[in-house]
Amino acid sequence: MLKADLHVHTLYSGDSSSPLDEIIEHSLKRSINCLNICDHNTVEGALQLRELAPFTVIVSEEIESTEGEIMGLFLEETIPPGMSPEDTIFAVRQQGGLVCIPHPFEVFRSSAMKEHSIERIKHMIDMVEFRNAKTLPFQDIDRPLKFARENKLRMTAGSDAHTVREIGNYYLEMPEFSNPAQFLLSLDAAKMGGDGTNFSTHCYSLFQRFRTKLSR
Repeated sequence: MLKADLHVHTLYSGDSSSPLDEIIEHSLKRSINCLNICDHNTVEGALQLRELAPFTVIVSEEIESTEGEIMGLFLEETIPPGMSPEDTIFAVRQQGGLVCIPHPFEVFRSSAMKEHSIERIKHMIDMVEFRNAKTLPFQDIDRPLKFARENKLRMTAGSDAHTVREIGNYYLEMPEFSNPAQFLLSLDAAKMGGDGTNFSTHCYSLFQRFRTKLSR
């Protein structure tokens, strides 16, 4: 079985400072043996980590479309930002990748795709992220779960780690896989674990992201 954190960023994201070697070290300490590396608008960090890590690494990208972020999984080349959701999804499919909507419907996150956009493209996606450790309270945190069930979509979960210490805050225990089709089947048997992100860790992450942006 895999213990998979399906939403992790590296220093290749503009708002993360997590070095690749420290990501590997921390993951091993927490017995995380599968990472979905989905840096913002690039796959370079994921490709490098796949070569270095002694465990499973999914090469992905959190792509900034014109209507919010779309996650493409199982990629080999960077997909440029700034396209429509439909064109972004088409670019993911051209690489044989899978499509996930990260942190859907979130009120307090400007990059989150909103309801009208998700409803329009729901027939084009494979998964929604039903648990994200960075999701703030004071909103309907169960809405992604309800949406996935209503539309018979698979579900993912992850830490959305932008600092090393966050890796594994949410994860899925799931069977091993070797390709996108097997990954989808593995999700059907997955069970979520982790404690989410407490307030102090969330503040620390926000501070680190702000500092990283300033330094660049």
